[in-house]
Amino acid sequence: MRRWLVRLLVLLTLTFGTIYVGWRWVFSVNWANWWIGVPLVVAETYSLIDAYLFGLTVWRLRVRGEPPPPPADATVDVFITTYNEPVEMVLATALAAQRIGHPHETWILDDGAREDMRAAAEAHGVGYITRSEDWQNRPRHAKAGNLNNALFLTHGEFMLILDADQVPDPLILDRTLGYFSDPRVALVQTPQWFVNVTESDPLGSQAPLFYGPIQQGKDGWNAAFFCGSNAVLRREALMQLGIVGYVREMSAAVRAALDAGSRVIARAVRQARRDADPALPALLGVQQAVGQARERLASGDAVADVTYEFQRQVDEAARGLVSSDLAGIEADLRAIRALPVDHDDELGVLVVDEAALERLADREWSPLGAIESVRGLLAAVDVDRDDEAQPMMPLATVSVTEDMATCMRLHSLGWRSVYHHEILAHGLAPEDLRTMLQQRLRWAQGTIQVMLRENPLVQRGLSVGQRLMYFATMWSYLSGFAALVYIAAPVVYLCFGVLPVHAFGLQFLEHFIPYMLFNQLLFLVVGYGIRTWRGQQYSLALFPLWIRACVTAAANVLFGKPLGFVVTPKTRQARGGFPWRLILPQTVAVAVLVLACAIGVLRLWTGASTSTIGTFVNVAWVAYDLLVMSVIFRAAAFRAPETDDQKVD
Repeated sequence: MRRWLVRLLVLLTLTFGTIYVGWRWVFSVNWANWWIGVPLVVAETYSLIDAYLFGLTVWRLRVRGEPPPPPADATVDVFITTYNEPVEMVLATALAAQRIGHPHETWILDDGAREDMRAAAEAHGVGYITRSEDWQNRPRHAKAGNLNNALFLTHGEFMLILDADQVPDPLILDRTLGYFSDPRVALVQTPQWFVNVTESDPLGSQAPLFYGPIQQGKDGWNAAFFCGSNAVLRREALMQLGIVGYVREMSAAVRAALDAGSRVIARAVRQARRDADPALPALLGVQQAVGQARERLASGDAVADVTYEFQRQVDEAARGLVSSDLAGIEADLRAIRALPVDHDDELGVLVVDEAALERLADREWSPLGAIESVRGLLAAVDVDRDDEAQPMMPLATVSVTEDMATCMRLHSLGWRSVYHHEILAHGLAPEDLRTMLQQRLRWAQGTIQVMLRENPLVQRGLSVGQRLMYFATMWSYLSGFAALVYIAAPVVYLCFGVLPVHAFGLQFLEHFIPYMLFNQLLFLVVGYGIRTWRGQQYSLALFPLWIRACVTAAANVLFGKPLGFVVTPKTRQARGGFPWRLILPQTVAVAVLVLACAIGVLRLWTGASTSTIGTFVNVAWVAYDLLVMSVIFRAAAFRAPETDDQKVD
């Protein structure tokens, strides 16, 4: 009954929402004041799309029953990731992990390489892993790199991944491993729950809407995704992902080398035709080989087979070519020696940077030099990926949130995921606003990075439902820009009488109220029994953070600017005064809204404004904005209760 009620409310919300936004675009945009009228209707369109994505998510709410029994012979590695968390906290999690009922091995993955952490692990019989020397002076990729390093040092069929503060229940493996009886299941995700959150939860840490209806809805579309902790993954799936990723990167590198080789040969062929050079047949043979190799790569043939056949054809062309232009050959050899081409004696490969490829492609070569340069281009592909600590990276490194990107890639390969809605680990949430903001910023930045680098809407292998489920999460982080408009629009009307909407007040309410009413009823039914209001508040109240995340993530992806990754502190931070600097944009917004209300009422009282309904609607709008943003001030003033022991027992 609940599912059908949810679906009915989804249909009503989207029907009235579409009618409202359609009416806004066709009949009520005040084009005379386009500078505020158009942004407002665009923001409302954004919100309608968000409603469509949310409605699609909850359309297939999947409430799983009792999990299948676990296979008795399943081998498991429990990974506890840590960087700089207190040794006592990490050890408490590790000792709890040792008490897990199903047979397993427990490992502390210490990215901080701390001797006291190593000693504590050894004293309690816990496995200890840190980075090898191969990672020195190479990209570390934060948590993803830590896990990738451990994957090649352990052997369990499955892996339970826990953050340093997430203390597991002894039954966590018994309640999750049974789902892997389906050989296509790669991931089982369980909720994250925090023991140090007060009843009011002013920092919005529990996220019951996400770890509930949203994940259950995504599960219905086979799109429940990895959240970084409290999840069990199949090693085979991750290793396949690493191999596929490696092959794709090598294919891209070979394709780039062939593209450069194609330009080299094309120029040499044109020159040979002008000069009636007897080497023309050999050059044409190589040109044909380049074209065939590119076509085979595009059709998905194995990279090794393509490169082997290509090199064989080039060798035949070179052997059949006798050139008397020794001076040209010598000039070519000098040019090759002058390029930044390094030979790694230990690995036995050539390494050529992209600039070198471009210069090779643009130079005028003799026929033999052209053929040899094309041969060298393929040999220069760095198959050992000297720029990385290890050639294969199963967990995605394209984002500071490795979990979503990794799971999306698993889904694109045909693997399945499961969301098991049972609290099986208890962790520690941020206890102050600064820490919470750091955490939310990293989540948002990572999600936007994935959207820009691997947009799910165009990823091969994903179903339509999966594409939309991933995109829904990414889309939600663009809300900061819409929030700016929603704050500005009533201020502009109340202070200056500028109408962004060209309609009579009652006509506006007739279209808007049904949409808003059914939208709120949908949230009420979907979140029945859980508190969803805090999440709705933060979607607006954190608008400066969402905007910052979008801008910094775009700058990182497009221009290579660093994000400044920060590990979320797991311990109480030093207290200071009221953190006005952290909420300065919200404080300014609240002050402007309050002032606008006063001005609007004054203008109505003095007769400067003649629309009572217009003033009432905008004052109500401001009141709603103030109610929503009040949470940020509660969060800034919040101080978690002092306890003698801040770690989880």
